[in-house]
Amino acid sequence: MVTLLSRTRGHRRVAVSLVALLATVLSACGSSASSSTSGAQPSGRHLNVVAGENMWGSIATQLGGAQITVRSVVTDPNADPHDYQSDPSAARAVATADYVILNGAGYDGWADRLLSANPNGRRRVMTIADILGKKEGDNPHFWYSPDDVTRIADRISSDLKSLDTADAGYLTAQRRAFTAALVPYTSGVAAIHAKFAGRRIAATETIFAYMASALGLEVVSPPEFMKAVAEGNDPPADSVAAFEQAIQTRVASVLMYNVQTSTDVTNTIKQMATQNGIPVVAVSETLQPPDATFQDWQLGQLNALYNALNADTLAK
Repeated sequence: MVTLLSRTRGHRRVAVSLVALLATVLSACGSSASSSTSGAQPSGRHLNVVAGENMWGSIATQLGGAQITVRSVVTDPNADPHDYQSDPSAARAVATADYVILNGAGYDGWADRLLSANPNGRRRVMTIADILGKKEGDNPHFWYSPDDVTRIADRISSDLKSLDTADAGYLTAQRRAFTAALVPYTSGVAAIHAKFAGRRIAATETIFAYMASALGLEVVSPPEFMKAVAEGNDPPADSVAAFEQAIQTRVASVLMYNVQTSTDVTNTIKQMATQNGIPVVAVSETLQPPDATFQDWQLGQLNALYNALNADTLAK
């Protein structure tokens, strides 16, 4: 946790970290953010669940509790998930799964091959892009949208209850507990929106676009640049020049840097931001660290952004 201190025109200004702010807010709210269950114990069918990526796996684990076993396929925090190649262990997991959660929109295309090669008549497949009305070519980073996370959590919970009707009460309690566990995360989103809405940020790719919208932040980096990097392509030369100009003129308060799609071009942008006094905030596609919960991972990134926006404010 970082606490920033600055003096401006004789007045001391203190910036408190988002984590510290939320600790105060949540303590005032009592136990609203604590997990709560009905005390019901699972007694029905145990489900094997496969999640294409570990952020969705974390959410499913919390929703299913003791009644499911989750195998997340894409978990490496040091690799670009777009480049994942399936292996025999993933194929075996898909072959025996009762329920498969895929991101869709072209993000986990490897899964189509595994599903076709490993037929299973009792397996249910839920593709998040289909639920959200998205298609290949759309921004696939749905887990950076707080509203979409809530919607998909509701769908996963509903699907689990339909697969295991005997434990509907237990799974309903798990859904309530997950809502409570998300309170620091949703409160963090609200706190940044309340304090920094309207501020401009830049991003090396499209990963943060949904969250930026939820936070009320304006993304000023060229869309063509971000989309090309997200798709593993070289960005157009004119978009590179426009991005560099935006950094050199400090149009953006913060640069959001995707550590899992790092290239020579994005590294250059990152270095330019540092040289021009623009704070850089690292974000990732998958959980960092891999054993983190979805909400702790997201809150850590939100805290870093809060501190960076504060630092930019105090520097002016």
